[in-house]
Amino acid sequence: MPNNDIVPLVNSISEQIYLSLKRKILTGELAPGTRLLVLEIAGQFQVSQAPVREALERLKQEGLITGVRNKGSVVSNITSKEIRDLFILREIIEGYAVRTTMPTLTEADYAELEAMIQRMEEAVEQNDTLRILELDMDFHGFFYKHCDNQAILELWNHMRTKVMRFMAISNRHHTTEMLADWHRLLIDALRIRCFRSEKHYLM
Repeated sequence: MPNNDIVPLVNSISEQIYLSLKRKILTGELAPGTRLLVLEIAGQFQVSQAPVREALERLKQEGLITGVRNKGSVVSNITSKEIRDLFILREIIEGYAVRTTMPTLTEADYAELEAMIQRMEEAVEQNDTLRILELDMDFHGFFYKHCDNQAILELWNHMRTKVMRFMAISNRHHTTEMLADWHRLLIDALRIRCFRSEKHYLM
């Protein structure tokens, strides 16, 4: 696992390690079943084991890695059923979030959503897959934050990272150039209060 990432400025070494490993897992550079050895990672970053363990614990809490006896930490496996179940759940709760938020949207809200799409287009030009996925999650997360349902928001926050990973693995972002167009179609549907069209563009 060569450490040639350009890591953004962050507050701690542990955060840098966490972001680097998370990026590699989400983009598939670290495949399911890959062992993450504390000593090896510490050597790559030239740090003690403590910040590495902190980073691995965060990844474990997000479900990206698991602890396996006699192996330590490994990248979590994913089954097709897990992917299917998660997207069914997302369709249910996101449909509610969008329908609930739709009547309350203001021009300022639409401007915020449009700004997200523009940033997504920039990420597409840079071929930054992880950034595209993050912005896609931000766009859909807007509706969870504004649907006035704390339980649904907490559920989304818990599943967001898994959704990103499953989208990457299942190629749900396979036509990234079209993502901005899809999101603009959703905005158009919301503007005319088109309930049936809105559901088609949830993913």
